[in-house]
Amino acid sequence: MTQQIEKTLRDNPKLRWFILVIVAFSMLTAYLFQEIISPLKPMLEKAYGWSSSDFGLVTGAYGWLNVFIFMLVFVGILLDKIGVRISAILAALISLVGGLIKWYSFNYIDPSLVMSIFGYTFKTQVIVAGMGYAIFGVGTEYAGITVSKIIVKWFKGKEMALAMGMEMAFARLGSFIAMWAAPLVVIRFSIPVNVMLGVIMIFIGLLTFIVYYFFDVKLDKQLQAETDALGDDEKFQLKDIGFILGNSGFWYVALLCVLFYSAVFPFYKFGPDLMVNKFGVPEQWAGFVVGLIPLFTIALTPIFGNLYDKKGKGASIMYLGAALIIVAHLILWIPGLTHIAFALISIAFLGVAFSLVPSAMWASVPKIIPERQLGTAYALIFWVQNIGLLAIPTLLGKVLDLTNPEVVAKLDEARKGFEALGLTNEQIAEKMDLYKVENHIAWDYTQTWLIFIILTLFSLLFAYLLKRDDRIKGYGLELPNMKK
Repeated sequence: MTQQIEKTLRDNPKLRWFILVIVAFSMLTAYLFQEIISPLKPMLEKAYGWSSSDFGLVTGAYGWLNVFIFMLVFVGILLDKIGVRISAILAALISLVGGLIKWYSFNYIDPSLVMSIFGYTFKTQVIVAGMGYAIFGVGTEYAGITVSKIIVKWFKGKEMALAMGMEMAFARLGSFIAMWAAPLVVIRFSIPVNVMLGVIMIFIGLLTFIVYYFFDVKLDKQLQAETDALGDDEKFQLKDIGFILGNSGFWYVALLCVLFYSAVFPFYKFGPDLMVNKFGVPEQWAGFVVGLIPLFTIALTPIFGNLYDKKGKGASIMYLGAALIIVAHLILWIPGLTHIAFALISIAFLGVAFSLVPSAMWASVPKIIPERQLGTAYALIFWVQNIGLLAIPTLLGKVLDLTNPEVVAKLDEARKGFEALGLTNEQIAEKMDLYKVENHIAWDYTQTWLIFIILTLFSLLFAYLLKRDDRIKGYGLELPNMKK
């Protein structure tokens, strides 16, 4: 049986790296759509009259279904039951449906329409866009844990951390494309066209998952003897969830994940607006500046992943990344630092930090959790992460409005005046742009940014606790991944 396993498809280096490219490209399309409106906060304010709370509500909607209805936990269990190939296609289909709903909200729903939910009034467009993004979030997180398990399946005992780093580099490239191109597409065409281009990319990602399906079928046929040899006690069972939740290493990874990612992904949403209001970057280039973070990760994540594979030091890599992100957000927060050079320095620190932690974190989970439980373990970590991705953008938008009451009042009054003139959304956007310049209106992020400072401090704490736990229990996080 050993000889049979040695001759499987995954032992062909060219083929397994080709498989990585296929699934990584699918994640690129998902991450591109995930950030498709992130650099557009000022444009959404002018075109549709969105407040910071509206923007925070929509960008935080990603986790609505994953967190409150436990969809991420459900799809994680489903992944361990039905396997990676069907899960990949199903995940892409769910993402596609969510993307279409979000596009519909921008293209067809009048931004002046409102609706009441539990006695609170919301813009109909905001709620529908949020629901589409929530459905998309289920599909994308499902795809994320599926791709993680695919990489373990094809690279375990080989270049696993490097492969995960390469996959993340592809995904971050999708983020960069969206952060850079979205404002330019909106200026040239419109917000709905920008969102539709993102939907088309999701569809292409679905096609690449279909290609992967056929390779996975062949690999499973080769591994059938190994699969049949597993006893019932070696296959995933629901009681394994209790084992995962009782593992301290799992919790340290999960809490590091939610705190660290909550200090990065919500920054993609509010960072461009900070660049405009604090550092004076033009709106059309603010997304590009923040989009430099993924460029750092594209270059560095595979390097740090390769280092982990060959030399180890996974826990130390995560600890260093958590420390660097504190420095980055401190630079962004200090009120007196308003020159663009400080913004670029902080982006560099964020880019390096965002390369260090993920390059080691995801490849460390298989050292803590048995492979048969990996799908559920990744799903539970992603579920915890989604709590932050839901709560932090929503909190940021609300705090920003509450700490800038004069800005909110002036923008609201001005927009109502332009609407009373019967102007189109495009005309209102032009008028609002001129109004903001003439009246020197800018958002003050000083108090809002303290949220990021708190998140980064706690992420460093849990990185330290994980490093200590590894030393006590011997997970092997400081050991190389590659077997000689």
